[in-house]
Amino acid sequence: MHIVDGALSNPVVIGGAVAAVGGIAMGLKHLPLERIPAAGVLSASFFVASLIHVPIGPSSVHLILNGLAGLVLGWAAFPALFVGLLLQAVFFGFGGLTVLGVNTVNIALPAVIVGLLFRPLVSRGSALHGAIWGGIGGGVAIAATTLAVAVSLMLSGDEFTAAAKLVFVAHIPVMVIEGLLTGAAIYLARRVKPELFIDVKGGWA
Repeated sequence: MHIVDGALSNPVVIGGAVAAVGGIAMGLKHLPLERIPAAGVLSASFFVASLIHVPIGPSSVHLILNGLAGLVLGWAAFPALFVGLLLQAVFFGFGGLTVLGVNTVNIALPAVIVGLLFRPLVSRGSALHGAIWGGIGGGVAIAATTLAVAVSLMLSGDEFTAAAKLVFVAHIPVMVIEGLLTGAAIYLARRVKPELFIDVKGGWA
């Protein structure tokens, strides 16, 4: 899901950088001390999950787990996922530094949206009920991320239209896998650490 350096036009790169700064600032504002350990774990999970990737044109296919990050962290998913993307760009050359802002927005914004929409459903009812909605949210996060990547590519030129369509189609299996993994993670979290879904001052509240 990483867009590589040189694939996007300058206006898209600049716009993505500005939006990422705003999202990270909002995320840090909504990251209380109680959520920092969870943010670290989810950032590391994203970093590891997306190390194995299959290149597809100017992008790539891999697991992301941004839906899970959004459900647990909300706006704080922005700085958590940004750190993972930064480390991948610096140490492994995944994506790149010039497109870091765009990649952050494409992955973190869907996470936040999924968190806002699905967290109320995940946090109430039985653990199984939460897992079902969490799984749906995990799949939706990937669908929204692929759509954001496609829009970023298409805004950079008509020559990327075919690649944008390929990115979405190639990620359909990933949507299913992410949904299953996110649902399983939510089920486990609801059983052993339900306080992750209790709003705290400065966090979701």
